[in-house]
Amino acid sequence: MKRRVEIGLLYSRSGSYSLISAACRAGAMMAIAELNADPDSDVSFVPVERDPGGNVDLYGPLCEEILQETTARHVIGCVTSSSRKEVIPTLERFGGTLWYAVPYEGFEASDHVVYTHACPNQHLLPLLDWVMPQYGRRAYLTGSNYIWGWEMNRLARERITQAGGDIAGERYLPIGSRDVGRMIDEIRFSRPDFILNSLIGPSSYEFLAAFRVLGTEDSHFHPSHCPVLSCNLTECELPAIGPAAEGLVAAGPYFRGVDGWPDSARPGAARFGSSHEAAAFTAVFELARLLKGRPGTEELSIAQLLSEDRRAGGIVDPETHHTVLPAIIARVEGGAFRVLHRRDRVAGDPYLTRGAQTSAAPYLRVVS
Repeated sequence: MKRRVEIGLLYSRSGSYSLISAACRAGAMMAIAELNADPDSDVSFVPVERDPGGNVDLYGPLCEEILQETTARHVIGCVTSSSRKEVIPTLERFGGTLWYAVPYEGFEASDHVVYTHACPNQHLLPLLDWVMPQYGRRAYLTGSNYIWGWEMNRLARERITQAGGDIAGERYLPIGSRDVGRMIDEIRFSRPDFILNSLIGPSSYEFLAAFRVLGTEDSHFHPSHCPVLSCNLTECELPAIGPAAEGLVAAGPYFRGVDGWPDSARPGAARFGSSHEAAAFTAVFELARLLKGRPGTEELSIAQLLSEDRRAGGIVDPETHHTVLPAIIARVEGGAFRVLHRRDRVAGDPYLTRGAQTSAAPYLRVVS
């Protein structure tokens, strides 16, 4: 008999980042369906869903609702760093664990969060180290006006200046804003070698469309001369961007059809639509692995689960709760990503302490 385990899903069905939410939710639901149909699994996951509707103020209360009104101790969810930080105090108060399946800016290692997507030493730093020797060291930085944009650009600014480069400009937009005209004017005037795009949702789509027009007016801004870089754009958003995505260079742990995700030993692992889908799928499967054959452990904290795990196959670092992932750089060509460069098995290093990557202070640390 399988034991019934409730698991929370906390994703927004609407709002500026709904496409990413939908991809994450699809990956989690796929994993739940596969595990529940697997006769070798002794766990049957029952999803308990809450929809914050893109409202950051609802994440904490809805996470509390899951943890208080159901037996779920584990929640797969959140897209923005703001929403993740909103739920951490709730997780600490009620003994829950968040499985976070999107790239983030690092400088965090909570006892109540598992990070199954990439942090800066797995996306931003490899991307900058790849682009600067090929295109130059003069950058323009864009970002949505919240934690992800601020921190990504802070780290980029430091990495670029350490390499002898300079920042041609830096500008932020409120989440959801499409007012990209001033950014484009500044880029036209400052003529950077590349642009780091840390905008999200419609802001990013509008920027890429406007930059494509700029490229038709001035050959300097053609993607072959001045690429736009991203650490958060994946296949799930390409239909919304359309032809403006051509030439975009992105970093991530997985691209559609590429082997190498930690789950790649399973048949059909390359079937995921994007890294968001793959990371959420992996979160559910890793939780199931930790619970397998251990009745009652669904009540334990993630720290206890990891400390008592003696079986092979674990992918979560028990100290930082980050995962070992490939670091892949790919470019959009013909509407799909083509791999340009990859490194396998890069351990998540949220504070950048395993090498001399940066001297940045970990002032965003959240622990319990």
